[in-house]
Amino acid sequence: MFFSYPCTHGTTEGCNTGDVTEIYVSYDVKEDVFRLSMVKDQFYVAQARFSNCINSTGFAYLWISTVNDTSRLNSSVQAYAAGLAEGYITRELIALHYRNVWGSFCQPITSKCRVLEKFLRENLDWVTSNVEANPLDKYWYQTRLFYEQVRGLQDGYNGKPGRISLEVDDISPYELEDIEKAVWGPKAVGHTFGHCSVLIKLLLGNDGVKDVLMAHDMWAPYNTMLRILKYYDFHYVTHPKVSDVVPGRSWAFSSYPGTITSTDDFYVLSSAMVAMETTNPIYNNVLYKQVKPQSVLESVRVAVANRLAQHGNDWSQILTKYNSGTYNNQWMVVDLKQYDVHSQQIHPGFLTVLEQIPGKTRYEDATPVLLNTTYYPDIFKACGLTAMVSKYGDFFSHDLSPRARIFRRDHSTVVDVDSLTRLMRYNNFKNDPLARCNCTPPYSGENGISARSDLNPPDGTYPFPDLEFGLRGGIDMKLTSISLTQRGDMLAFRAISGPTFDPLPPFRWSTVYNSSSVSHVGQPDLWNFGPVWFNGTF
Repeated sequence: MFFSYPCTHGTTEGCNTGDVTEIYVSYDVKEDVFRLSMVKDQFYVAQARFSNCINSTGFAYLWISTVNDTSRLNSSVQAYAAGLAEGYITRELIALHYRNVWGSFCQPITSKCRVLEKFLRENLDWVTSNVEANPLDKYWYQTRLFYEQVRGLQDGYNGKPGRISLEVDDISPYELEDIEKAVWGPKAVGHTFGHCSVLIKLLLGNDGVKDVLMAHDMWAPYNTMLRILKYYDFHYVTHPKVSDVVPGRSWAFSSYPGTITSTDDFYVLSSAMVAMETTNPIYNNVLYKQVKPQSVLESVRVAVANRLAQHGNDWSQILTKYNSGTYNNQWMVVDLKQYDVHSQQIHPGFLTVLEQIPGKTRYEDATPVLLNTTYYPDIFKACGLTAMVSKYGDFFSHDLSPRARIFRRDHSTVVDVDSLTRLMRYNNFKNDPLARCNCTPPYSGENGISARSDLNPPDGTYPFPDLEFGLRGGIDMKLTSISLTQRGDMLAFRAISGPTFDPLPPFRWSTVYNSSSVSHVGQPDLWNFGPVWFNGTF
């Protein structure tokens, strides 16, 4: 099962008006054959447009749509065709990204890799058996479509259309990290670093809430910065015996080459919901004993929830089913339908907060406490964070950590999209008293809304690894708002790619310490990009 993506070379190009590639996938029903073509014909099932603008904006752009003909084309055909189109049209970036992120992982395959492979094989077999045993169950039907789309993506990457299948090799890097800890032991994998910052901001007017802004920063290693903003428009039905298209037909989201979910995560959905998460770091290693193959991986559960859910509560119910205990997050699901534009009032169910760890999930309607800190103390304690606070101090606390205190101090400065952008990109660690630590020097680039751990001195002294030098930090910013999403039928958001700068120096691979130790092929050298708007149109 180990990763069929070879470590080949590819290219990245600048973005000009004509730099849009288009591909069509046709399906011959009689012959059961898929074909890739640059020309549309009467049998086409899926269409994809791709523009690689990484050198000019920091992002590539991808739009994929399937034909709205549920009477002629079942959803499995659409799913495989959509994956086939994406894999083929983004194949160069997939090769570069997998070289940067995976390198020669488990090549050659060692005894440790065999243990990992056994877990993945057992998981795929368990999922497949449930899919086949429950053909009319909408949960398992959407699970089927997820795997069939991934199969198509892998075949498209290899340029060889094949047959619809659930047999896949693709695993999210963030998900695999938890599986490794479960089968190898946490000490064999290494330190756990936090991911992501999120802010949901109510803008109050004279008569109520005039707008709600929602923003997300992804924190990750810098070798992952080959990014694609994606727009999916698929006409999947809920299950084979009905013609009703799923509520979450369309997604606009930030993503990466070779994956069909966000993994950041940040989604704007046609069901009028916005779903975002921040990662729950796990320091209680006992929890990993609950990570079992007989479960549904987090990326699959997210996709199923995005497709089927009408509201935040049912989105959360779906995500909790068959909890894998992998990629454990706090999810914030904003149901924009629970905002009354005329009365400017927010109704119950507007915000649902869910937290997942191995063996445990919790969610509830958080709308009544939207203006206050929302989290679950039992999850916090179970993760081992209470013990980390006792050992290392407030950095690991929920509401006294540097980021929490900066948000509490500065959220009142947010009055529009531009001011929210500034806050989400904020890092002034050498001058902000909230960024200070018991370190030498006495501050850390980790202590901002968007981290810059690459600016910490490699020879500095720090009490724990999170504060140290590393080629990691905030790698983007995405935001949307109620007012933006109400402009027609657009799923739109604003995004900035790369580590934050101003007043900090822009990140540059050619000058950063120890850059040769990290593969970053295909990436720009200098990351000083401005904001872009994305709604799938380019």
